[in-house]
Amino acid sequence: MNRRRLLQVLAAMPLAGSAWLAHAQKKGLAMVEELQRNWKDYLAAGAPAPSPQDTLKLSEKEWKARLSPAAFRVLREDGTERAGTSPLDREKREGIFACAGCDLPLYTSAMKFDSGTGWPSFFTTIPGVFETKTDFLIVYPRTEYHCKRCGGHHGHVFKDGPAPTGLRYCNNGVALKFIPKEGKA
Repeated sequence: MNRRRLLQVLAAMPLAGSAWLAHAQKKGLAMVEELQRNWKDYLAAGAPAPSPQDTLKLSEKEWKARLSPAAFRVLREDGTERAGTSPLDREKREGIFACAGCDLPLYTSAMKFDSGTGWPSFFTTIPGVFETKTDFLIVYPRTEYHCKRCGGHHGHVFKDGPAPTGLRYCNNGVALKFIPKEGKA
């Protein structure tokens, strides 16, 4: 069953009893585990796939040379892009969303959903690609996540996403690059 169909079934199902719901949740989580296990199926032939353990450390000058000013502000200074400005929020092709700073694959297109927030959103990640910390910037505590390979800030994770995870990784589009499985980027 594909991700979209599973999400439609889970969203449309009536509250028919806790045993049935527990079974559906278990099936949904198994689907997530399968997506995480098979993420390389979304890689284009010859696309870079560095490891999270292959740390990339650059000077501020090197980062500024490597990134656009907007990407530098988000990835290196924990900024946030304006909602609705990223074309990646509307990206529908099959492929991989990678860190714009270091090319680390972070999500597959099957992990993406339309949250209506104006930022690319995902209900799960490729395992082991992010580190988290609590952010109190707006007083309210939020879980902020950073690329494990280069330390780049990507966004915040919230507990208001779709089934089966209930998570919404709200990612700055400028912190991502999309690598389509086929065709041109």
